[in-house]
Amino acid sequence: MAGAAALAAAVAGCGGQAPEDEAAASAAARAASEGQALAAARAASARYHDVAVAEAEGFAPLSPCVASPAGAMGIHYINLARLLDPSIEADAPEALLYLPTADGLALVGVEYVLPIFHDGAPWIGSTPPDAADVPPRPSLFGQAFQGPMEGHGPGEPWHYDLHVWIWRNNPAGTFAQWNPALSCP
Repeated sequence: MAGAAALAAAVAGCGGQAPEDEAAASAAARAASEGQALAAARAASARYHDVAVAEAEGFAPLSPCVASPAGAMGIHYINLARLLDPSIEADAPEALLYLPTADGLALVGVEYVLPIFHDGAPWIGSTPPDAADVPPRPSLFGQAFQGPMEGHGPGEPWHYDLHVWIWRNNPAGTFAQWNPALSCP
């Protein structure tokens, strides 16, 4: 009987929830928050289905259609002002991912990018930046960014990035770098 009283007191001390229930509630709250952030990213990027709107708001193509044996990313449209701003916000991606189609460019995803800076400028080079210049790995939507990594083309800085396939299903996962369901023409 004393064991039952001790158990009741322990549960009462946890606000009436067992520790497993608190962990599950915390995980559910985190998932709901991440889902709301993804919904915000989708709502904020919906206007960019029209590439002319993206261009009018400062996005410009940086790459050809990028593909690998793992799938495709598409054409990266970068907003330089957002790229140079170190803040990461769900409703303000630094890059938009477009796939060429018979009907023009189709928005398939967004990308969040945090460049690595050295002496106030993005670090561009084939050698890794000094460890003192590398900020902690950012995260968004409960996902750690990939990197740091070298730029993907000439003149591109070392960076962290997170691809988010909010406009086209990715069988490898919403946050996978490559989308195996896509290919460049």
